[in-house]
Amino acid sequence: MNSKFLGTGVALVTPFKTDLSVDHEALINIVNFNIENGVEYLVICGTTGEVVTLTKEEKKEVVETVVKANNGRVPMVLGIGGNNTAQVVEEIKSTDLSEMDAILSVSPYYSKPTQEGIYQHFKAVAEACPIDVILYNVPGRTSKNMDVSTTLRLANDFANVVAVKEAGNNIAQYYELLKNSPEDFAIISGDDDLALGVVLAGGAGVISVIGQGFPKEFSEMIRLGLAGNAKDAFKLHYKLMDVIGYIFEENNPAGIKGVFEALGLCQDTVRLPLVPASDALKAKVKLFLANC
Repeated sequence: MNSKFLGTGVALVTPFKTDLSVDHEALINIVNFNIENGVEYLVICGTTGEVVTLTKEEKKEVVETVVKANNGRVPMVLGIGGNNTAQVVEEIKSTDLSEMDAILSVSPYYSKPTQEGIYQHFKAVAEACPIDVILYNVPGRTSKNMDVSTTLRLANDFANVVAVKEAGNNIAQYYELLKNSPEDFAIISGDDDLALGVVLAGGAGVISVIGQGFPKEFSEMIRLGLAGNAKDAFKLHYKLMDVIGYIFEENNPAGIKGVFEALGLCQDTVRLPLVPASDALKAKVKLFLANC
């Protein structure tokens, strides 16, 4: 499988100031915090980055900030997706992808296409994209599962479709993908709570939300899993298990921004329709940090 996407990738938040402008200084600090603590790659402008609330110019500026802060240290993946296939293709063609190692493209949401529609959408994406494509299946957000047969069809038909970020919280679907995928196709967990189990079953790693708040522990957990050291890996999993649950109790990325606020890395500001984590949730996060 593609070694660039082995281990822990983190779905970076987009930090905002209280006036809702992008906090580029905080973003630089978060990038450095993650790279210095061992994550293997960065994912920019995904769901956790609140990309649907960013203007085109803001998205461009966020990418420029991350590219500069990274300075070639780890691979980077850029989120480009949507439910208007022609618009997604146009964004791919009009975006400078020279610094990126892949795009992460979500299965079309809201429109609820058939499996053939999902296939044809990603066919257009793959044919337009000059770099690798990581498919993203997250039925809890799209309202439509991308069946294993569709994922495997895409994996077999397009050389640049190199991986899937599977985030259906469905262990049976993970196992089916792991059993039947081409050898060079990476199964990446998009479920923080299942990531270690998926890795131990043969997965490539994770694109994580909580990992950016606890990069040292989380990335080490995944590396231990890749090495087959389940005993030590699960020690770290159990250490982080409660906070993994906390950050998804209300919404994402409000939960992880609550972690970052407690760590002093950025404010907990999010853009509507999201709202910040409640005081009760932030209190649980602070108590966890004090005791971990």
